Amino acid sequence: MWRVRRCGRLVGRRRRRRRPKASRPRGAAPARWSSRPAARQRPAGGPGTADARARAVRDFAAGAFRLPPEADQAEEPLPAGEQAGTSSAEGGATAHAEPAPSPGTAHAEPASSPGADTGQSVSAVRGRTVSSAPPAKARAPRSMAAPDRDGDLRRTFPALPPREAAAEGFAATWWGNAWVTALEEGALDAARLERGRGYAEHGHVDAITVTPGLVLAYVRGSRSRPYRVQVRLRTLGDSDWDRFLDAAVERPGHIAALLDGELPHSLADLADRGVPLLPGPGDLAPRCSCPDSGHPCKHAAALCYQTARLLDADPFVLLLLRGRGERALLDALSRRNAAREARAAQDRGPGPLPGVRAGAALTPRALPPLPAPLPAPPHPEQPPAYPAAPGGPYPFPLDHLATDAAARAHALLTTGRDPVGGLTLWQDAVRLAAARPGSGLTAGTRALYASLASAAGRDTAELARAVAAWRQGGLAGLDVLEEPWDPPAGRFDRARPMMLAADLPAFRPWRNRLTHPRGHVQLRLGRTGLWYAYESELGREDWWPRGTPDLDPVGALTGLGGPGDP
Repeated sequence: MWRVRRCGRLVGRRRRRRRPKASRPRGAAPARWSSRPAARQRPAGGPGTADARARAVRDFAAGAFRLPPEADQAEEPLPAGEQAGTSSAEGGATAHAEPAPSPGTAHAEPASSPGADTGQSVSAVRGRTVSSAPPAKARAPRSMAAPDRDGDLRRTFPALPPREAAAEGFAATWWGNAWVTALEEGALDAARLERGRGYAEHGHVDAITVTPGLVLAYVRGSRSRPYRVQVRLRTLGDSDWDRFLDAAVERPGHIAALLDGELPHSLADLADRGVPLLPGPGDLAPRCSCPDSGHPCKHAAALCYQTARLLDADPFVLLLLRGRGERALLDALSRRNAAREARAAQDRGPGPLPGVRAGAALTPRALPPLPAPLPAPPHPEQPPAYPAAPGGPYPFPLDHLATDAAARAHALLTTGRDPVGGLTLWQDAVRLAAARPGSGLTAGTRALYASLASAAGRDTAELARAVAAWRQGGLAGLDVLEEPWDPPAGRFDRARPMMLAADLPAFRPWRNRLTHPRGHVQLRLGRTGLWYAYESELGREDWWPRGTPDLDPVGALTGLGGPGDP
């Protein structure tokens, strides 16, 4: 009681402090001295007025020490069925808020004397406090689920969105409607079911956690704090699961239907075998933290209705409720299906092996002729372009090698022989370099000549001279450049008189070579009887192939010097 009197004095002091100074007459004593005697006087009205004043102070003191609501839990409006009042089992005592004053009088002080009714001043103060507080913004409550702990035997589903009321059944599948039927036939109060269905349709059910034999979720009711709701269902024993798996393996379509999100009627209706997969009336055991003693309360009914929507999307939720996870079920079905197929194959016995009778295999028979070979392409195709890559081979030699390989393959396909198959490494390098125009002086051919010379163990100058000989006479021209030999008598001996008759000086002979007296022109006789002309700077013996090979030594010198050349 002393707390009530103390709160009354505090309210009176606050009211007097907020009174405008203009209301105090000049020269008058402060209000705090003059108000004490008046406050002790009992106002007119008798005991009823004192009771009203005490009740007002008690109501104000009851709300003065109440903790503010949490930031993430906003007050919710009551459902349509509960706007008139709250159930006595759930609501309890609720504080009645005073009506807020109008905007024009929100901050006006009531004109009362120090001895005015304390209940009226308390009501005014409470009304001013309520009206000055900013309106709280509604925020969605936090989910209390823990999806990070999910596994094969624990699955957490996010809160389902609200939806419009369905004209027919709540669920979309026959097994979901069977779950709803078990709920409705086992309920004791249809009104609670209707309110629970409204909760489910408006999205008042938080994330749902499903474990063997248990469905758990938090359901938001008329209070800001949600209620913890559980729905239990008996799990199946090992013998029941053996009968269920045997029935599923008997027909391969059962496994395919489960993987497609379907639950066959023949697989669910196993009550005759003692495997009640779907619940019946009274099998669902709800439990809620609300004070309502209904069976089920509207919060548990809301959770059951939302569980039916989960069953529509995934029938494995029903199997998890009965005690087995999806992965464990699929593994068990795979093992049983493999064992069943093995037993069936063993019962059938080994089949006849494919084969041919020995008499039929040894009987001579005429074979059909082979088809005609496909025509060869008219020319080799160009290889694709090879872009340059850091650290990779230079694209120009790579493209050259690919082009040469295509040409050799085409020649082998059309003629049946490889024209360059017997060449040595050096000869093949000279052939490849000679096939590319240029003499190794440009940027592209310089890289090609350097790589070929390095592969053959020569330098680029030797390769350039050999390329000139190859271009002059092919493989025979390269042999003339590198291999001197002793020709037989006859053609070589008749060459000197022929050159003397053409007014050429007497060339000096050495093995298969005839050299001009001045040392700048030379003729070389090849093994095929052709003469090859060479030139060199005076006094240097640096011979380079020139001209075109010819059977006539004078014709081979055409273009290198006139007959009157001394």
